[in-house]
Amino acid sequence: MDVWLWISDLPNSAEWDESDSVPTFELASSGLGTEEDPTRSIELKAERTSGSDSEAAVTFTVCLQGFHPFNAEKPLWVSEKCQLSAENPFLPLLLQLLQEIISNSPTAHDSTCPRSQLQKLKPEPISWIMDSHTLESLSMFFNLVLTMRLFWLCAFDAPSEAGSLYFQSLLAPTLETASSKLASVLRTFFITVGVDTELCFMRTLGFIIAKWCIIREMGVGLQTLLIPPPQVRNPRFSYSAESNGLWILKGYAPVMTMKLARSNGQKSQFPGIDAKESILRYTMAHQQLEAHVQIEYTVGFRDGFIQVRARVDNIRLHVARLGFGQNDDVAEFLEEKHFPSRVRVWVGPEIGATYVSGLSLGRSTENREREVEVQKIVKGEFEKSQVSNVRASTRSARRTRTKSWRMDQDSEGNAAIFDSVLYDNATGHEVASWKPTGPTGDDPFHGLRGRYVGSNRAFNKSGSVVIAGDEYGEEVGWRLSKDMEGSVLKWRIGGEFWVSYLPNRAKGSHFETRYIEWCDEVDLPLINAKSPS
Repeated sequence: MDVWLWISDLPNSAEWDESDSVPTFELASSGLGTEEDPTRSIELKAERTSGSDSEAAVTFTVCLQGFHPFNAEKPLWVSEKCQLSAENPFLPLLLQLLQEIISNSPTAHDSTCPRSQLQKLKPEPISWIMDSHTLESLSMFFNLVLTMRLFWLCAFDAPSEAGSLYFQSLLAPTLETASSKLASVLRTFFITVGVDTELCFMRTLGFIIAKWCIIREMGVGLQTLLIPPPQVRNPRFSYSAESNGLWILKGYAPVMTMKLARSNGQKSQFPGIDAKESILRYTMAHQQLEAHVQIEYTVGFRDGFIQVRARVDNIRLHVARLGFGQNDDVAEFLEEKHFPSRVRVWVGPEIGATYVSGLSLGRSTENREREVEVQKIVKGEFEKSQVSNVRASTRSARRTRTKSWRMDQDSEGNAAIFDSVLYDNATGHEVASWKPTGPTGDDPFHGLRGRYVGSNRAFNKSGSVVIAGDEYGEEVGWRLSKDMEGSVLKWRIGGEFWVSYLPNRAKGSHFETRYIEWCDEVDLPLINAKSPS
């Protein structure tokens, strides 16, 4: 589906010279074209008009064709006018699609910043993105944006058959392409428009992917139509950047797209379980892991070598609930959500690099000492006492300090590894690798009930985890060859992220752990500002 190439060729198309011809791009279609199985399609039409200054302009319309009960053509959406004489004639089209996606974005239930406070997108950043990327990258980006906008049109304003066609012919292949080939343009887009717009965009995309996963799991009579072929992989979205002495890695993953590591054996999320547990799992399917890793680095130039140091500045893990407003049907399950249970971040030179002479870690393997307090009291009577028996008693007490999260450092080749693991203080088990069992097998025993309340909780009130520099501040360091001065190296950064679910307040047997891995490259500039020019 190369819609952008078709749009870009419109001003030079011969069809514009035919007064009664409207250029049409078929986005998706089904049916054999017979009376029993008529053709049904989703189309994009371009109509040429005159602007306010009588200059040529074009308006785009999304239409349905052949769907019951309309059968005839039904318009779903109309764009604003695009002036063909402008430097970027189709900038208003892309800007309008993006603005409507952001305006319709689902927000996390615990969000403190209402969506209405966001300002409208400015055309300059979007125009720069259009000018700075290849036609192929821009085409894939536009396909993703158009597909996201079509989701709301097919969900609210179209017959169910149009929604089925959308999931089969548009969404699955677009997601497959977007997650594997769109990293560069998405990175530029997010950095250009800012983090608030980025969150709205990715929560919209996460909501759409969640619906896609639910339909794929349920397959209610539509398996051959809706379930993607095996080669369609779960989408993965992440990007990295270097900025002002920070290496940044950000990733977004709807929970149902994360790989299942452990569970209580349910192969499917929904079929074959009671209604209450089905609502619970449906609610948890609308959750998204949002990971933000910041590594602070410094570069020092010494006599004979270059010293590169790095430390964890921030690791922020949040599981957002995607939805609209408050739903009374699922209100009792709003505190039932996945929670971060482990994060393993690595950073270091590219594989096979020979310019690194050594890696120094900054934290020793912890061998925690226990504070033990013992108190003994002995009471007795003398032999000449009128009471012949002797009474004695002892009392002892042990005091230990426990901590839910354990921080470790490790190395793999020349890469430094920062590992943070959640432990259950009631059982002593590592949560991410634990497979809990209860006395009856239907209500696993664990110490993570009420995990978002209390003074000793392992999470903040919203269920997020923040690992900051004051808690994990030890530096790691590399010594590099002096010959690398003046170059910009490619440094690798990545991480593995685990989320788990155990009952919080609800009763039930469902538990699981999922994980995802992201890996990317960041720049390491070795420019000595004090070097003579």
